[in-house]
Amino acid sequence: MPSSLEIAASAVQARTRISNHIYQTPLIPARQIGRDHDAKVLFKAENFQLTGSFKLRGALSKLSVQTAQGQLITASSGNHGIGAAFASQALSRILTVVLPETVVPAKLEKIKSYGAHVILHGAETGQAEQHAQQLAASGAYTYISPYNDAEIIAGQGTIGLEILEQCNQVDNIFISMGGGGLISGVGSVLKAFSPRTKIYGVAAINSKALAKSIAAGHVVETEHLPTLAEAVAGGIDEDTITLPLARAVVDHVLECNEAEIFQAMKALAFEEKVIVEGSAALALAGFTQIAHELTGQTSVVLLCGANVDRDITRES
Repeated sequence: MPSSLEIAASAVQARTRISNHIYQTPLIPARQIGRDHDAKVLFKAENFQLTGSFKLRGALSKLSVQTAQGQLITASSGNHGIGAAFASQALSRILTVVLPETVVPAKLEKIKSYGAHVILHGAETGQAEQHAQQLAASGAYTYISPYNDAEIIAGQGTIGLEILEQCNQVDNIFISMGGGGLISGVGSVLKAFSPRTKIYGVAAINSKALAKSIAAGHVVETEHLPTLAEAVAGGIDEDTITLPLARAVVDHVLECNEAEIFQAMKALAFEEKVIVEGSAALALAGFTQIAHELTGQTSVVLLCGANVDRDITRES
């Protein structure tokens, strides 16, 4: 099982492999958010990434070193599927993506547009992952985990390398948590090269398997209710390497309800003129909870994606 330092080193290597296929996304100063508390807020805008989310980085990192021949299979709530489909097309690999039946239609169509095969299975991402693993066990496919893989995590960690080049001092960073690949990768890089930076993991109360597991010290299953942050919903593997990595690098875990996530989406849209999906707004919701404690500090809010469900037109 890799250490956080090994992940950080792998992120440096991954960056050389994937840089020609991705955008180096901007670090954008907030227009309004944070001013009430004299806190400097910067948005790491992975919502502007080629596929609309950070997931492209991990998928390219993994597929660029994948030596197994034949068909690949992965599972996703949507964004990893989009990134993996894009990467498989760019690298001439055959890919099947297993998605929950509740997948956002726009994400489903984007995955298909990159030429990937699609299977719909289960009510949430954990069930889709189990089905993909079962199909891979039959010998027909090689399974690619959306988060439980060192090369996937290293690819996400390249975001941290960019942040450190774009900002001399980062006091805090707020990162949405799902399976843990993003926070494990970015957190490992920041703790290696900027150890004073505090890492805040932000979980949706309606689906918080990783948050509960971090607190318990082992994988804990939890109820998964519908959430605006659907990209971070679902369970985690029993043997996931993201849990020990997250426990090593995360300083604080925050939990946000649906009203907080929705308010963060509105704040980004109306105050910052940025449209993001609920999983990205989740990170801002976490910042907002404790903004009064961060006066005079520089905080990065990682906007992980913009593949928003077009049907979200009113407050639920």
